[in-house]
Amino acid sequence: MTVNGIHPAGGPDEAVGDRRDVSPVRAAPGVPQNAAAARAVVTRLLAARAGGPDGRAADVTVADALLVTSELVTNALRHGGGLTGFAAEVNAEGLLLTVSDASSTPPAVTVRLPEADHIGGYGWPLVRRLTRRLTVTFHPGGKHIVALVALA
Repeated sequence: MTVNGIHPAGGPDEAVGDRRDVSPVRAAPGVPQNAAAARAVVTRLLAARAGGPDGRAADVTVADALLVTSELVTNALRHGGGLTGFAAEVNAEGLLLTVSDASSTPPAVTVRLPEADHIGGYGWPLVRRLTRRLTVTFHPGGKHIVALVALA
């Protein structure tokens, strides 16, 4: 379903609560081709809705938002059968990201033994730590991941 040119997950309002006091600023519609393009969308969005007392969000907050964006999009491309939808908006609660992919397999946390060297497997735990709310909704064509990153 497309709403105002955006491809939101089914039910993001239920995932993150109401959108009181702030009219959302939405990113341009479309599905980014890669994580860099998704980060560029989020960077423009955060610049349009400046957050700190000096007129911009704190650097660490922006870094967290961009890291979550990168991880969700990269995981969709690498493990989810391809990125099928992307939406980003800033509302009263923070940055709301919706990333959709073509897989019905839920994200997984890999258990690592401390003595072994491992490449990868750190993205989903990072996303879980850096988000205020995180939901995964399954549908016949895959899944939607809705993540709320606090901006204050």
